[in-house]
Amino acid sequence: MLSLAPFQGITDVVYRNIFKKHFRGIDKYYTPFFTGIQKDNSKSLRGEEISPDFNDVNTVVPQILSNTAEEIIRFANQCKSMGYPEFNLNMGCPFPRVANKTRGCGLMADPDRTTKMLNDVFDGIDGIKFSIKCRLGYFNDEEIYAFIDTFNSLPFSEIIVHPRIGKQMYTGEASLEKFMALVPKINKPLVYNGDIFTLARYNTILSSLSCDIMLGRGLLTNPFLAEEIKQIDNQQDKKQRLHNFVVDLYVERLHHAGGSPKIIGSMKELWKYMMNIFDDPQNVWRKVKKVNHLDEYETAVENIFNEYNLI
Repeated sequence: MLSLAPFQGITDVVYRNIFKKHFRGIDKYYTPFFTGIQKDNSKSLRGEEISPDFNDVNTVVPQILSNTAEEIIRFANQCKSMGYPEFNLNMGCPFPRVANKTRGCGLMADPDRTTKMLNDVFDGIDGIKFSIKCRLGYFNDEEIYAFIDTFNSLPFSEIIVHPRIGKQMYTGEASLEKFMALVPKINKPLVYNGDIFTLARYNTILSSLSCDIMLGRGLLTNPFLAEEIKQIDNQQDKKQRLHNFVVDLYVERLHHAGGSPKIIGSMKELWKYMMNIFDDPQNVWRKVKKVNHLDEYETAVENIFNEYNLI
């Protein structure tokens, strides 16, 4: 099974739905994290991002960023009431403004508090699967070992591991070796996430492991990656398919934003990754980076597809 990792500001409901329209191969989509679930029927859970009217509850997994059992339980119950069979806790966000508040990857540096919280969550939920996404630790790669007993004793549906530490952010390499060392120690389904940018890298992972895979930056860079992995044939011209996807995504974002040029920011965030599928990524990025108005963005995109080729 292949899943798409959550990215704040990029893989929202608009991106997910437009991606599914143009590309195949992804079995499960994780939402960017929700926060501030302060009461039942929280306002933050009444929008399109999680509404069953705009999401396939069987393939979308809502994610929460929290450090309190009460908030997580509230989130789980609301997800269950909407028909979602599973939700996910973010224990991997490495950004200091998150981790320093003992949220995201910061939870891994406080195993006693986090273990109690996880136990309390399972005591308070019923009828919905609970998974987590984590790293090897925040300060060092041994922190995850303090959670082995917790992972094994509680009924998690799966544990997604990005084998870096939080302090690394996204520098260095994700350690396949350290992920493999966890496989015989954890009795829950493990999902590998990290640095799968090419089919060759996927095949390296697959030859070493037998587990589900979460794609992240690699799929943002190359939207065809899941199709390549699953050997899904499509005779349409790739460059034209990518162009159609980019235009559709832009038009739909513009519609959802009421025509506001603020969507240029989210499109730029995607182009930071997608520029690398072109044969001259730096010049592609220069064209996008400098635009501030809708007409400038539209012209830049057309110039990119006219002037550069996919690698």
